[in-house]
Amino acid sequence: MEKASQGLIYLSPLPWTSFEQRPHKFARWFHLRTGGKVLWIDPYPTRLPKLSDFKRLRFSSNGNLKNDMPAWLEVIRPASLPIEPLGGSEKINKMIWRKTLIKAFSFAHDFNAIVAIGKPSALANQVLDGLPEALSIYDAMDDFPAFYAGISKKAMLSMLNWETQIVDRVSTLVVSSTILLNRWSAIRADTKLIYNGLDVSALPNAELGFVKSGSPIRFGYVGTISAWFDWSWLIKLAEIRPNDEIVVIGPQLVTCPYELPDNIYFKPACEHQEALMHMKSFDVGLIPFLRNQLTSSVDPIKYYEYRALGVSVLSTAFGEMLFRFNEPGTFVSKSNDDLDELASQAVCWSFTKSEADEFAIKNSWNSRFDQIKLY
Repeated sequence: MEKASQGLIYLSPLPWTSFEQRPHKFARWFHLRTGGKVLWIDPYPTRLPKLSDFKRLRFSSNGNLKNDMPAWLEVIRPASLPIEPLGGSEKINKMIWRKTLIKAFSFAHDFNAIVAIGKPSALANQVLDGLPEALSIYDAMDDFPAFYAGISKKAMLSMLNWETQIVDRVSTLVVSSTILLNRWSAIRADTKLIYNGLDVSALPNAELGFVKSGSPIRFGYVGTISAWFDWSWLIKLAEIRPNDEIVVIGPQLVTCPYELPDNIYFKPACEHQEALMHMKSFDVGLIPFLRNQLTSSVDPIKYYEYRALGVSVLSTAFGEMLFRFNEPGTFVSKSNDDLDELASQAVCWSFTKSEADEFAIKNSWNSRFDQIKLY
């Protein structure tokens, strides 16, 4: 980066206390490269609440905010009424956001802050309104309308298209997948594709980890089990590999609609370090996601973690995985019909340690974000 900035205001799609993902890594990268302070603004509801939201809250925290917060970080949790994106909500919530906006504007003045937006919202637009001269970036990570339904979706699409407004206004537009690049580059030719990555420092040492059993073969998935999970594909894999283990680790937000084979084993959610150790014990890492609008723009972080741990990958053909048919040790299944052959190929594949290490460095979060020039 050519010039160090002293501050970053990050309007995040995730709470700081949630499992660390791309937004957290961006904030840490910014501090690492500039030594600057970060004002992190937690998300507020931008659609009408659903029952599943309350279930999801059970798995959202990774620790106490006060104890886990680094010295260079300040976190704000803006209050709001859960009425966005209904018409008129901006005027109502703007009054509630007054303290948040004052804090953001004061921080920007004191630290010459850049504004980074990880989720389109009325609040994000209010911050841009108050800081028209500030450098700004929108990191588009999802097809946000896909997360809305019913009244919320209609309102989001037809009345309050915050995302389009933000794309038009920010200094820099970054996207995390090819589908998002195709979508936004038609509007902004300077759209930059920066894939997801991985935290190299979190990877277990080569001599650590669970010992692979050798037999039976262990196919494994680590992650959230939600509406995007392809149960049919997973069951088919279990049926064609009856003598092997299919291990699924993570919070289960939905119930399987089918009867499961006996060789599918579920384990509860665990801390990231333990999850990586489990991944290291897999013979083949699985990414069993449905192919739909919800997953069309997803670049799964677990793909990078599997590969960096020297584990071959067997995935359904969704999102960014659609563009990885020719990647080493990566086997992308177009349907249940090709699963038998691809599973056999994935089992036989092996990476050398140097190949895995090289992949990890090339695809680290720091390498990713170093492509961004904000000055």
